[in-house]
Formats: sequence, C-alpha cells, structure tokens
Amino acid sequence: MATKHDQILEYIETLPVGERISVRSIAKTLSVSEGTAYRAIKEAENTGLVSTIQRVGTIRIERKMKSHFEKLTFGEVVKIIEGEILGGRNGLEKALSKFIIGAMTESAMERYITPGSLMIVGNREEVQILALERGAAVLITGGLETTAEIIALADEVGLPILSTSYDTFTVATMINRAMSDQLIKKDIMLVGDIFTSLEKTSFLYTTDTVADYRELSDRTNHTRFPVVNKSQRVLGIITAKDLIGKQDSQTLDKVMTKDPNNVKKHMSVASVGHLMIWDGLEMMPVVEDDLSLIGIISRQDVMKAMQLAQRQPQVADTISDQISGEITTIEGLTKNDEPHFAFTVTPQMVSTVGTISFGVLSEIISNVSQRTMYLHQRRNVVIEQVNLHYFRLIQIESELDIRPRVLEIGRRSAKLDIEVYLENAIVAKAIVICQLMEKT
Repeated sequence: MATKHDQILEYIETLPVGERISVRSIAKTLSVSEGTAYRAIKEAENTGLVSTIQRVGTIRIERKMKSHFEKLTFGEVVKIIEGEILGGRNGLEKALSKFIIGAMTESAMERYITPGSLMIVGNREEVQILALERGAAVLITGGLETTAEIIALADEVGLPILSTSYDTFTVATMINRAMSDQLIKKDIMLVGDIFTSLEKTSFLYTTDTVADYRELSDRTNHTRFPVVNKSQRVLGIITAKDLIGKQDSQTLDKVMTKDPNNVKKHMSVASVGHLMIWDGLEMMPVVEDDLSLIGIISRQDVMKAMQLAQRQPQVADTISDQISGEITTIEGLTKNDEPHFAFTVTPQMVSTVGTISFGVLSEIISNVSQRTMYLHQRRNVVIEQVNLHYFRLIQIESELDIRPRVLEIGRRSAKLDIEVYLENAIVAKAIVICQLMEKT
C-alpha cells in the first residue's frame, strides 16, 4: 500500500497545470498532517511537479524534463539531434560508446567500427549496411532517407537507424557536447559514492540511555552517533559533549542535539564538505526524503574524497578547467620572493565588447588562490568569498601578471590579497577568503 507521502505526490500529479495548492488544502483534502503535506510539496517542487512563485503561491506546472542522464543512449541522441527513427526501435535503450564519421573508404573504416558505436553518414548505403552488420547504429544526416532493406536489417539486429536534417559537423558537435557533459557529471563525486551504509552504521534510539551510549562508544571507539525513533527517522545527534554531567539512566531524547543537519545521497561531496568545514561538523546522517536513516558521512571521508578529486585529472574539460589550464606559475626571482602567475587573454575569454569576462577574471583569481595556498601549506582550499575590484578594462591578447600575497592564515581559514598587473600597472585587485581542508 502506498504511503501518505506517495499518495500526496500522486494526487498532485492528477491536478491540472496552473492549479494553486497549499499545505492546508492538501492536508484537508487527503486527511493528512500539515507536516506530511509540507514535505510532499517540497519533494514535488524538487521533481518539477509544482513551482512556488512569489506573491502568487505554489502552483501545479508541467513536469520539467530531466536535464541530465545516467548514460547516453541512442534514444537520448534522438532528442539531442531532433531526429527521426527510421528503424531498429528495440535498440534505442542501448548505450552509445563513441561515434564515427563515415568519410573514408569501407576498408579504411572497418577497424573503427565497434559494437555500441554510432556511424554518422549520408546516403552511402554500403556504409550503413557495414555499420549495422558490425554492431553499430546509424545516423543519416542532411534529412536523407534509406532503403526498406536497410530498415529491415536494423530491425533484425536491434540497432536503431536514425535521420536528422542537420549536417554532419553540427550533429557531431551536438553529440560530442552531450558525451562531455555526461563525463563531467560522472566525475562529480556525490555523497552516495562515499557514505557509510546503514549496515555499517552505529546508531541509537531515543529511548536508549546514557549508559547505552557509553557501551556503544566503548565497543566502536566512536563518540558521535545519530539518534532515531522506532521508524528509523533521524531526530538528533548524540556526542560525548552532550553527556557531561548526565546520569547513566537518562534517556537520549532528553540530552541529544535535536534537529541536526543532514544530507542526501544526491548531494555533491563538495557542498557537504563546505558545510562541515564551516560549521565544524565531524559527522552527518545521510537520510531519505522522509528523514529515515540510511547511513552516515564523516568529515574525514569528505576531506579525503575532495583532496583526491582535486589531484586527479578530469576526463572532460569544464569551463573552469579550460581557464585554469591557461594559467602558468612563475617562481619568485629570489628565495624570499612570492611566486606569481601569468595568463594571456584569449578570444574565448572575452565579453561581447572584447574585454575579459568578469566571470573569467573571478575564476582566475580563485584558481590562483588555490594554487598559492597549496604552495604555502600543501593544503587544498574551498573558496568562501571573493571581493573583486576591476580598475581598468583588460583587452583581448593582454598578458596578465597575477601576484598573490597571503595576509593571514588561521586554523580553518585564510585571507589572501591578489593583484592583477598589465604592463606593470595594476588593473584589478581582490581579497579572497577561503576555508582550509585538513591535511591527510
């Protein structure tokens, strides 16, 4: 039987687009508590069923199309290229591994065709047949058609044959972008990749006592535990600090820290790390949408994961990678000189008026700050705040000299002064505050 939470979501989905809803109306219509209605409406907003508009309220909207996908299938390719399916519909769920452009002789392209690939070609029927026989799908460009025999072959081997009105160069660019986006998304580490699952998590119940905490702490050598009710819903966190001066017979619901911060599996490790560093949290419970416990994540695990991710090269370049790749380090002239950095403004880095984009300049400042702190402390950082002043317009082809200076370093944070020079004249200046990651 569906839970009340699921029933509310199903009810919202039946409402007409544009219908206004509220916590009170949902609670009254479905005879549920306002708390249950509120949580369901928030999930409906996250999944694109409703939208909250200022001074209007919460209304039912068309469900948003999912902007990301776990794998790039031939079915997704059809949407990307706005194409038409000519045959082989049974193969639309198969994953695309690479694409090949059929611009060579058959004998030359044979070694490039592998199962799971996509052959982009015009009306060369012999190439279409070769691709299908070797396990590759076919995309025909220029709005061209194919023969009934080739469509029958596509149906037989279970591989799609597609058609699009775009030219070869355009569809190759579109597919390449989609594949790059997928690779970047895979590289983003999520809580679900590193958290400790419920089977390996130690936790306590609200009805347990201080004595139960001490016994569990001695057995596991841990001092922080989530506290749940009988339905496994997280209600608090208990630490050694909470038990100072407390009697062994006291129940944990009287001494625990209530309504603790929690995380979900789909959240990025970077965002969780930011919160844990800033608030000094050592452990956070990982929960489902109904706050039921599914595991924990520790600050140590987050720091290790973030430092590992920063040291590893990415499979696909993000805009940040492209900017940071143009920054070069120049060592100081003397032993006591601070290192500085050089950057040349390329055509891709400018705004519509031919001067460096403010966003690009901010990214340069952030990257230089990270590199500087690593050179000084051998520690990675999370940028907390950038106060950037842009004094003079920086033209295309300008060769910049970026000079960082560490103003102060604390236990958790650091402050840097970054000056940007062009031909020995200062053109921009920034004060950067960053959080320091723990050394591993």
